[in-house]
Amino acid sequence: MAENKAFPAQGQLIGNAILTAALSMPCLQAAHADNLPEHGLVSYKYLDYQDSQPGEDRIGVKAHSIMVMAPFAGRWMIQGSATVDAVSGASPRLWTMSSASMRDRRNAEDVSLTRYFPNDTLTVGANLSDENDYTSRGISLGGTHGSDDRNTTFHYGVGANDDHITAQGLDRKKNTVGVMVGVTQVFTPRDIGQFTVTHTNGHGFFTDPYKLADFRPNERLQSTVMLRWNHFFEGLEGTLRLNYRYYTDSWEIRAHSLGAEYVQPFPQGWTLTPSFRVHDQSAAQFFVEPGGVPAGLPYRSFDQRISAYGALTLGIKVAKELDANWTWDMKYELYEQRGSWRLLGEGSSGLAPFRARILQLGLSRKF
Repeated sequence: MAENKAFPAQGQLIGNAILTAALSMPCLQAAHADNLPEHGLVSYKYLDYQDSQPGEDRIGVKAHSIMVMAPFAGRWMIQGSATVDAVSGASPRLWTMSSASMRDRRNAEDVSLTRYFPNDTLTVGANLSDENDYTSRGISLGGTHGSDDRNTTFHYGVGANDDHITAQGLDRKKNTVGVMVGVTQVFTPRDIGQFTVTHTNGHGFFTDPYKLADFRPNERLQSTVMLRWNHFFEGLEGTLRLNYRYYTDSWEIRAHSLGAEYVQPFPQGWTLTPSFRVHDQSAAQFFVEPGGVPAGLPYRSFDQRISAYGALTLGIKVAKELDANWTWDMKYELYEQRGSWRLLGEGSSGLAPFRARILQLGLSRKF
């Protein structure tokens, strides 16, 4: 078996960035590492998010999250997390039927149980998210199968979510089912690649009740292809992580994302990780451009998130091992999207630039 230096020993192989999480199923998670962790882990994360347009702060989010992972009985691992976030801010009245200010609170929990076999893992999980006008429940089943030499690992998953929307006096449902398959391959002692395909099928209420004149189809089929490549630089002891993501759906959104980060350790337990991500997407077929006339269309939306645009995210993460068990980290990101930044086609015009900054603080302890 080639020595695995390109991925962290106990790290998950697939992660969801905060700005793309809305396009993924919360219940469809990547399988855990092939080997049962030797230690348990408890970690706390704090997130401070604020987006804005010129001259006006819009939505702010402050979130607290705790995660616990504990191996037991030699072959099992249980993992759970709880998140509480508070959302507040304002949206331009052009896009919303509500008043300029808003507040909301969300509580989310998830739990999973994993059984480890000599070359396989099997994970079952459940999640619950509840806020003032939206409740989501999900279940999932996933696992991995590794080759005898541990150089090739296949991973798979299936999940289902049931959402209940009560905003603006509504009583509507949305159901989503998703599947994921992929493979991770160790090519050399310094190179690992991964290929993953995810498909979700959603039916029900997709319209945003807080958007003005927003009417969306009652079905959304989404597909994502993800490519990852990690390379370890032996002289520097650093790791370059590259990823490419292609997204397509039945609303005719086509999106490309390319990201990179470089993890460089330093003496005395310090680690520095700069990162960037570029994103390019087309508009949904029913998106109405500013100044456009939606008359006669069965579906329409003015939501800037489904417009045609390009975006750039720049980030920096600093981590410090305080001792053998404690680790502290901080990550700061800046995000901006503009219609004029679209590279693979014509972007939406007349929309103000959209910016966001994301600060994350974390503290974890092995036990």
